[in-house]
Amino acid sequence: MTITRLLGTLVMAAAATADAAHPPNVVYIMADELGYYEPGFMGGQTIQTPHLARLAPEGIRFNHLFAGSSVCVPTRCTFLTGKHSGHASVRSNGGGTPLRADETTVASMLKPVGYATGGFGKWGCGGRDSTGVPERHGFDVFLGYYDQVHAHTYFPPYLIRNGEEVTLDGNRGGSAGKTYSHYVIHEAAMRFIGEHGQARKPFFAYLPYTPPHGLFDIPDADPAWSLYRDRPWPEPARRYAAMVTMLDRHVGEVLGLLKELGIDRHTLVCFSGDNGGADYFASAEHPRGIHSANKHPRTGVEYRGKKGNLYEGGLRVPFIARWPGHIAPGRVSEHLGYFPDQLPTLAEVTGATAPSGIDGISLLPELIGEQAAGRKQKQHDYLYWEIGGWTAIRQGNWRAVKPPRTAPWELYDLATDPSETKDLAVAQPEVLAQLVALAQKAHEPVREGTFSRTDRHERDRRAKYGKQDDTDVEATPSGVRKKATSAAASPHPTSTGPTS
Repeated sequence: MTITRLLGTLVMAAAATADAAHPPNVVYIMADELGYYEPGFMGGQTIQTPHLARLAPEGIRFNHLFAGSSVCVPTRCTFLTGKHSGHASVRSNGGGTPLRADETTVASMLKPVGYATGGFGKWGCGGRDSTGVPERHGFDVFLGYYDQVHAHTYFPPYLIRNGEEVTLDGNRGGSAGKTYSHYVIHEAAMRFIGEHGQARKPFFAYLPYTPPHGLFDIPDADPAWSLYRDRPWPEPARRYAAMVTMLDRHVGEVLGLLKELGIDRHTLVCFSGDNGGADYFASAEHPRGIHSANKHPRTGVEYRGKKGNLYEGGLRVPFIARWPGHIAPGRVSEHLGYFPDQLPTLAEVTGATAPSGIDGISLLPELIGEQAAGRKQKQHDYLYWEIGGWTAIRQGNWRAVKPPRTAPWELYDLATDPSETKDLAVAQPEVLAQLVALAQKAHEPVREGTFSRTDRHERDRRAKYGKQDDTDVEATPSGVRKKATSAAASPHPTSTGPTS
C-alpha cells in the first residue's frame, strides 16, 4: 500500500479531534549518524531539510542534549534503559551485544500503563535468539534490523519482524536490489501510527531510522536524488545529502499523518541524531567534511572530534521536541542533558513508573516550563561516557577526556574553549582530580546479556552481503566480510559508507 492510499484510508476512518481521555502518544525519530550542524535548523547550508525547519520553531530545540555514546549501538542502549555507558549492559559496538533479560526499556515501562509499542529501524541491542531482542523488552512489534552489520545495506535479502525474516524481493545485499528497505520500514511505521491513532489507543512509536548511515544508497527515482544529482560533489556526498532530505520528507509524512488523524496536539514528537557526526567527505577545501557535521558553516566554530571518540564532536546531536499546547513554540534550550534522560522524561510524560537504578533525570520542567510541571528542572551533577578505551566526564563547563591506552587525562574549560584546544590538566590539577574521581565512581564492570544460539544472528550479519550461508564470507573481529577471491582481491565489497 502506498503512503498516499494509507493516509486516505486512515483519515476517512479517523475522528476529527483527539480523544484526551488517554495519556499522550510518543513518537521518537532517531536519525542514524546525522551530524550536529548538517540540518538547516542547526545552520546547515548544503542539505535541504524543510520539514525539520518547520518542526523546530513549533517546539523546543536543545543545543546541549548529547548522545549517550559516540557510536550507534551503545547510544541506543542508553536511550532505551536510562543508564549511562558506565552502567549500561551494551557498551561495545559489535552489533549484536544483548541487553540483559531483566532490564527495563522505555517500551516495557510503557506497557503496564496501556501503551501499544512499535519499533521500526535499527535495534542494535541484541541479535536474534538473545536476551536483548525487542520482543522481549516490551515491543509489540519491531520491524527492521536487529544487528547493525545487517543494517549497513539498504538492499538486504530480508528484514526481521519480531524475530522472523521478512523477505525483500529482488535484493542481493550490498547496493544491489529492487526493494529499498527504508521504504518498507517507513511504511510499516506509518501503518502502526495510523492504526493506533485511529483507535485512540496511546502508542509509543520508536523510529530509529537507518538513513543516512551505512552504504550511501538511495533509489535514483526518489525525488530527493534529483535535488543533488548535479551538485559538484563526489557521488557519495550527493547520495548522503539526498538520504537526509528523504528522511526529512518522511518526518513530514509522520507529522502530516498525526495532523490528519487529529492527534498531533496529543502527541509528543522528538527528533534527534544518534551519535556525533563522522565528518564525511573531508578534503583540503572542506577538512571537516562537505556537509560540516561538526563545524558551524557560518561562524566557523568547530567541535573537536567525531563519531567514535569522546570529544564534543563525537557526542553532539541535533534534538527537537514538539508537543502542541504543552511545549511553547520557538524555544531554544541551553539545558545540559543526554540520552539517559529520555526514559525518565517519558515516564513522567505518560504517567509510567521509571525503574530504579537509572542515571537519567526527567526533562519535563524544561520541556513544558517549571510552572506547568510544578517543580524546578533538576540538573545533572555530571555527565559520563565510556567507549572503546575512551572515557569522558563533564561537570558544568569543565570537561575531562581520557583517550585510549596510555594517553593521559586531558582537561578543558568549555566556557572559554568550546573547541577543546587548550589542555588545562597541568594548570588545574585539583579540578582534574575531582573529575577523575567522579569518573572512577561512575564506572562499573559491564554485564552483558546472553545468546541461546547464534546461528540466526550470524546469518543476519552475513545478509549484509546477500549471503545466507557461509560459503563466501568469513568471520572477523568486527563482524563478517567477503572472502577475497585472489591475493589481489579486496576483502570488502565496494562501499561508500562506514563499516560500523
